[in-house]
Amino acid sequence: MPIFVMLTTLTDEGMKTLKHKPERIKEVDREVMEKFGVKIIAQYALMGPYDFVNIIEAPDNDTVVKMAIELGSRGTIRTLTMPAIEVERLIEDLKSL
Repeated sequence: MPIFVMLTTLTDEGMKTLKHKPERIKEVDREVMEKFGVKIIAQYALMGPYDFVNIIEAPDNDTVVKMAIELGSRGTIRTLTMPAIEVERLIEDLKSL
């Protein structure tokens, strides 16, 4: 399955939720996995302009768009999602040019 990098920024409401219920992170992870069939490969909290980075595996772009809209519509996070290509695959693809 394709790999994606999702950077998230908490809104003020999201920050309040995280402070009062930090386990909500894992609840959302389970919701995403069940509803969209997305696998979270890795997840890290960050310091800087983004609050979290998530490495996810999803069936396709459409699934990731739907997931991002669902998460964003809750009003607790904003997302920036990018497809990721393994370097070995990129090398092979470039050789065939």
